[in-house]
Formats: sequence, C-alpha cells, structure tokens
Amino acid sequence: MGLFRSFVFLLMLYLLQGSNASLVQLNNNGYEGIIIAIDPAVPEDETLIEKIQNMVIDASTYLFEATENRFFFKNVSILIPENWKNITQYKRPKHESYKHADVRVAPPTLPGRYEPYTKQFTACEEKGEYIHFTPDFVHGNKRNEFGPSGRLLVHEWAHLRWGVFDEYNDDEPFYRAKSRKIEATRCSTDITGLNRVYICQGDSCVTNRECRTDSKTKLYEKDCQFFPDKDQTEKTSIMFMQGIDSVTEFCNEKTHNREAPSLQNKMCNYRSTWEVISNSEDFKNTTAMMAPPPPPVFSVLKISERIVCLVLDKSGSMAASYRLNRMNQAAQHFLLQIVENGSWVGMVHFDSSASIKSNPIQIISSSERRKLLESLPTVASGGTSICSGIKSGFQAIRNANFQIDGSEIVLLTDGEDNTAKSCVEEVKQSGAIIHFIALGPDAAPEVREMRAATGGIYFYASDEGQNNGLIDAFAALASGNIDASQQPLQLESKGLKLNSNDWMNGTVIIDSTVGKDTFFLITWNQQLPSIYLFDPSGISMGTFIVDSASKMAYLNIPGTTKVGVWTYNIQAKASQETLTITVNSRAANSFVPPITVNAKMNKDTNSYPNPLIVYAEILQGYLPILGANVTAFIESKFGETEVLELLDNGAGADSFKNDGVYSRYFTTYKENGMYNLKVRAHGGENAVTRSLRHPLNRAAYIPGWVVDGNIERNPSRPENDEDTQTNVESFTRTATGGAFVVSNVPQSPSSLDLFPPSQITDLEATSHEDEISLTWTAPGDNFDVGKVQEYIIRISESILDLRDNFDDALQVNTTALLPNEANSKETFTFKPGNISEENETHIFIAIQSVDKSNLTSKVSNIVQVALFVPQEDYIPDEIHPDPSPDKNPPKSGLSISALVLLVVGSVLIVSLILSITIYILNKRRNPSRPRTGF
Repeated sequence: MGLFRSFVFLLMLYLLQGSNASLVQLNNNGYEGIIIAIDPAVPEDETLIEKIQNMVIDASTYLFEATENRFFFKNVSILIPENWKNITQYKRPKHESYKHADVRVAPPTLPGRYEPYTKQFTACEEKGEYIHFTPDFVHGNKRNEFGPSGRLLVHEWAHLRWGVFDEYNDDEPFYRAKSRKIEATRCSTDITGLNRVYICQGDSCVTNRECRTDSKTKLYEKDCQFFPDKDQTEKTSIMFMQGIDSVTEFCNEKTHNREAPSLQNKMCNYRSTWEVISNSEDFKNTTAMMAPPPPPVFSVLKISERIVCLVLDKSGSMAASYRLNRMNQAAQHFLLQIVENGSWVGMVHFDSSASIKSNPIQIISSSERRKLLESLPTVASGGTSICSGIKSGFQAIRNANFQIDGSEIVLLTDGEDNTAKSCVEEVKQSGAIIHFIALGPDAAPEVREMRAATGGIYFYASDEGQNNGLIDAFAALASGNIDASQQPLQLESKGLKLNSNDWMNGTVIIDSTVGKDTFFLITWNQQLPSIYLFDPSGISMGTFIVDSASKMAYLNIPGTTKVGVWTYNIQAKASQETLTITVNSRAANSFVPPITVNAKMNKDTNSYPNPLIVYAEILQGYLPILGANVTAFIESKFGETEVLELLDNGAGADSFKNDGVYSRYFTTYKENGMYNLKVRAHGGENAVTRSLRHPLNRAAYIPGWVVDGNIERNPSRPENDEDTQTNVESFTRTATGGAFVVSNVPQSPSSLDLFPPSQITDLEATSHEDEISLTWTAPGDNFDVGKVQEYIIRISESILDLRDNFDDALQVNTTALLPNEANSKETFTFKPGNISEENETHIFIAIQSVDKSNLTSKVSNIVQVALFVPQEDYIPDEIHPDPSPDKNPPKSGLSISALVLLVVGSVLIVSLILSITIYILNKRRNPSRPRTGF
C-alpha cells in the first residue's frame, strides 16, 4: 500500500490494478483517511467493530509515545461488507473501498494460521501493501502469543508506512556475536530471557532442557527457542517484541544490534529502524507536538450498490486510428462481461459539449446490458471538453436520485484540453472516484491528478490495436469491493497484425479454479475473420455472436466450462488486418479461491535514468504460487513494446525468494511520456507449486514467558515446513498494471553506460575445515541484464568496518572467478588466511561487482561464517550462561552452579594431595631430631 501526503498526488505510488494503494494523508501530525476493511468472508459480528476501535485507540497512544510525540491516528474508516445487514449509523463510502484498505480483517491464510503480518515485498523505506489481521486476533484471543493488539498495530504500521523490517528472523533465530557468545536474533541485546529446547505434544511437554551447539553451524540446534523474561526494563525495540511491557521505543543508532542477522539489518544496510523512520517524508515534514493528541475519530461505512457512469470522448480526433470503434469494442466488453449484476450504469458522450445518453440503470439481466450497448457513440466530431463530460456524468447520477459520494466516473479521452484544470478542485471535492483511460499520446495530464486525488485507476492505451490496451483497461474496472470468487479474471489477451489468409493460432488454459461464465471475444479492424474454437476434447464450439458494426464477435459459455487446454484458430480475411482475442472467466467454486495475478510498477512517475521495478504477484487466496513463467510487456506511448521475464529468485529487483512476487528492473526507456504495463503468467503442468510456508514479515510469535525463572509456555503455533508445497495445475492469466509516466529521456540514445550492476542480496556462506564456500545469484552489466566484468570479495572481523570501509577490508584473490550471465548461480571457494586472532571464531564477507565501464554495484548483503571454534564451545551447551538465571534448571545435564562446585572441589582435592606429598617428601629429606626437654 502506497501512502501520500496531502495534495502531493503525482509523486507517489497510487492505484495500480490488482495492488492496494492507500488514501492516507498526514495532516498536522495526524494520519487521516486510514481504512480498516472487514473482508466479505468474515461472518457478521458487530462486536468486531468495537474491538477494532479499541485497538486503534490504544495504538494511537502507543504510536505517539514511540515516535517521540510526533505521530498519531487522527481518523479511521471501518469498512463493512455489503453482505452485512444495514444499520442506520452506517454511512455510504466515498473513495473508500476494500482494495484501498490499509488493514484487512480477513480469515487466516490457512486454517489455524492466525499470525498478523504485513504484505511487504519492496525495498527498505518503500511502503508496504496492507496489514492482515484475523478476527480472532482483533478480538484479543492471541494476546499472550503476540501482545496487545494496539501495540502490534504500531509494529505493523511501521512496516506499512515507513518500510522498516523485523528485528527477529525465524530462519536465523540465533547468531554468534563478536563476544563469541551465541545470541538470540533481537534488538536490543538487553532484552533478557532463556534459550531452551521446550517441545510439547498436546498438554504434555516431553523435552525441557538447555540448548546444545550444532557441530556444523556452530549455533544452537534447530529446536532451540528464545523465551523472553516477562519482566524487563529495556525500552527497545518495537520491531522486535512490542508485547513486552517495558518496550516503548524503536531501536536507534545507539541501541541497535548490527550484528544480528535480522531482516532489518539485511534489507536496510544495518541501519536501525529509527534511522529509517527519521529519514521518511513523514518525519521530515513534521515537528514534535507539545500537547497530547486527541483520540481517533471513527466512521463506520458500509459497502453499497455500485454506481458507474461511462464518460466517453467522441471528439473529431477519435475518428483516427480506429479509436472510436476500439473504444466501443472495449466498452461493450465491459458492459457484457465485466460490470457486475446489481450495479447501476449510465453513459455520457462528450466533445466540445456533453450529453447524457442514459441515466444509471440497474444491471439485472442481459436486457439492461444490451440497452446500454445501443447508447454507444457512432460518429466522431467536435472538440474536447473534459469538464463538461465529467459534470454531465455527475448530473446523470443525480438524475437517478443517487449521491455523488462513492460513485465512479470512467473517463476515456484521447485529447488535450486546456480547460480541464478548471474543474480539478470540484472533482476532488465531489466524493466521486475518477478512473482515467488515456487513448493515444495526447490525453490531458490534469485528469491524472483527478484520478489520483479520488483513488481512481489510470490506464494508457496506444494506437497499436494488436496490443489490446483498451479492452485490457476496461477489463480491469471490476469492482474493488466484491469477493474474489465473483471477480472476472482475464485468462488471455493477445493480438497480431496479419495479412490476408494468415492465421492467429493459440491456446488458453482453463484450470479448475475458474470456468464459470467464460467469455471469448474476437475483434478486427476490417473484415470478419474465420473463427474456430475447440474445447479440451477437440469438440468445435458453438457459433459466435457477430456485431458487424463494432467489428467484434463473442461467445459466452453458460455454466462451468471444461477444464483443460482450449485451442483457437483465427484467419484474417483482409490485408493489414489487426486481430485480437480476449478470454475472461470467473471462479468455478465460491469456496475455492481462484488463481489471481496482480501487477504494478514501484512508482507511477519516474525521471530518466533512474530505474523502475516491475512487480507481478501470483496468489491463490493469500498463498503464493511459485515456479510460474511470468512475462511483462511495457508499451510506450507510440506502441513500442519491451518484453521482460520476471523472476522470483530473491536477487536483483526481487526482495524475497519464493514469495510469489515476480520482479525485474526496467531501464530501456524509449521516449518521454506515458507507458502501460501488462503481465502474462503461465503455469506449466507439474512445474508450479503453491507455497504453504508462513507469510513473510509476520508478527513475532512469543513461545512463552519466563516468570520467576520458570517458563510459562504459550500454545504451540501451527507450523508448516518451509519447503511444504502442493502442486498446482496448469493455468494462464493476464493482468494490466496500469500506466506510468517517464520524463527526461534523451532524444537520441546515450553512449554512456548509466546503469551499474544490481546489488547482490542473496550471498550465502558455509565453512568446511579451512575453506569457505560462497553462493549468490549473478547480477548483470546493467542491473540484472548482461554479465559483470569481475567480482571483488572482501573479508573483515568487523561487520561495521566491512559496511562502512569496504575498500579498506582484506581482499580475496578472485582471479579464477569468471562471472556468469545475470540470474545464474555463482559459486566460489577460498581459504581466508590472515585472521588476526588464533582462536577467531567468525569473519564477515561481502561482494561488490564491477561492469565493463568500471561502474560498481552497492556492497552485497554481509554474511557471517564460523571458522575455528574454541575447545570449550564443544562442551554441551549447559555451561553457557543465560542472560538471566534459571531458578529451576532442568534435571538433565549439570547446572552451572554444580559444575562450578565440582571444579572448586577438584582443585581443593588436588591441592590437598600435593600438600601431603610435599610434606612426606620433606620428612624423608629431614630425619627427626632428638627431643629436648625443659
């Protein structure tokens, strides 16, 4: 979820189809416009609303204290599902919708998986997508395991708003510190507790002992856990364990633990969370408050019926490049297939003036849809008055006795209009949502400001009809408030330019998660083509309905279609013909979530030569889909298309491996202006899996508390092994990621190499005897494309020296290391040597890559490797002192005090034996003298 300050609309990331984008603004230190949405799948429960309010009230106070009297929650909207009953106090939303939600109160990702988490897959300091809380958590039923809900909301808000990361790491829960002690991954290290193996089955705990050292990792064994003391004095850190009563602050530069392998250190270059927060725009644009903040103000809003008005440009320029006809094809697709039953839809045409063609009518059956089709424009003429069109759209909505609040205007225009700025403020204040579809390279930029201010979606379609941009844009205008099982999903969107008698052949896969209300659409520019469609059994499908005037044919298959590979063959009947095919379907079963693809850019405005990042997320419900082939198509304003293969490898632009988010850098800008993003995903048979692993950035689960030296365990958390996956059948999906704008692109290509290799972020190290083996993913000459010239590997005994003075650290000889192509796996083995201390137990390693122009990457993530372990480290771990004493040590093994007594006793016995021996020897050397009396 991207978030933005008041009226700075064009500089931030906003609504990109399929991803959430927040409407939050920071006003006088208070966050306004926060949306907490209850998922339609949550059973009706009015007490949940009160629990949400209490959570936010507690969180606001905690946030204010944690940020040194700087931030608080000012007003919050609670969004109620449409399927809950109507209550007088519920109001109609304006711009608020489920897809804008900052917090989703929704069922768990899997049964029993109640952990709160933040969907966060971008870089440090970049905002997250949304927070996911389960109703069970909001009701306070998991307080012991996660702490108070208000405190946890602040923890997750820091992820969401400021792009910080957790200061624990479930994958690396322990590390060996410079002090040579094994420490729990945490911040700060002044948080005390016990490291224990404590395994329970049901109500019976079968193992309770101190942790032992693993001979391979030189760290604690796999089942070892850190149990914090219930009573603490340490105030940091909220991003470690905010559930500890004493914790009220974020780790700062003084208290931050830079040695720990936490996600915060890995993702934010070992900076503390407070350093990152202090560098945010929120922090820079505010000062601390002198007085306490007011309590949050709540609005309870209920989703209601959808009201949409199509505002369509029919000016003279729409006669060029088949624009009017292509607009009608796309609008018909929207009216026939995309807009939901129960919605109210109206239509306005505009050129130099505007006219209402249909006040909103409710879509109940196909008859209303066909009535609206008759209202589409047939002739293009006149000038362009965007404000006239929008205002007439508002009037059409009023004519149907609806409020403007929460209604939607779908504005399509191809022209500039120097009067558009005159109604920008009116539109912003209207309460309506403006979706903007720009057709061609000259659409008015003022409309981008309108749609950003109102939470609308922005699309761009070029005049290259084979790219199918207009139909894709209208297809993405499904309601953001309905359940995923009712959403139309795009399975195919493809086009070609062909000569007469040439064929467009292909297949589309209908998997078992979709197949209901499947819709095939074929369009052309000149002459009706020959169309053949075969189901998975090879049976030819029925006759398409042909609309000769609009030059389109479609087939709607009732019920649920056959699962498998469908084949189409379309033959052009005219020279220089443009053919397209679009296939949509809905979920086959409301109880089985369909596979979905969401696409976005990391920014919607950019300046050359800064790179952009393309993201595509593939999910089934909330579970990531791994192993798919994902391709991005980025189209410039004049129709040139760049093709990128997106990867989920945890390298380059991809922050996390195997999280279902596929990413890639985009740097090949063709020209200034608008670009459009489209993504195609394909899952081959037996090549794709659904990951059942726990969500990334989930809240720290507290396994138990240490109270008076005893461990009071919490219920065991349902776990899935990190490698647990289930096979997913073959599927195809396409999705549009909306439009973005690039400036300062030079007119002629630059001969300069402007792009360095991407930073290596997945460096790993292992040691065996006196050798260290490294593995990482190869970067490219230009970020993640091409091949670097060389690698520079350096080692140090200090993590901060390696980070801050990389060029001064000891360099490893890499003359035998020949770089591979980007995104391939690199391996290298070396002997460290020159370690200053004989018994040094670990060193730190990092890599920098250099391209042929001598541009260097950022220094990689830093890894730690154990070398030689002192002999005492091989003694069972019971001898290692814990941060706090265990008053009731486990029965197995010797306690520390017993071991000390044993050693002291042994010394005394040895001393006594030596004393007796010396005495006897002295007696032998000195015979007894005669006794003398008195």
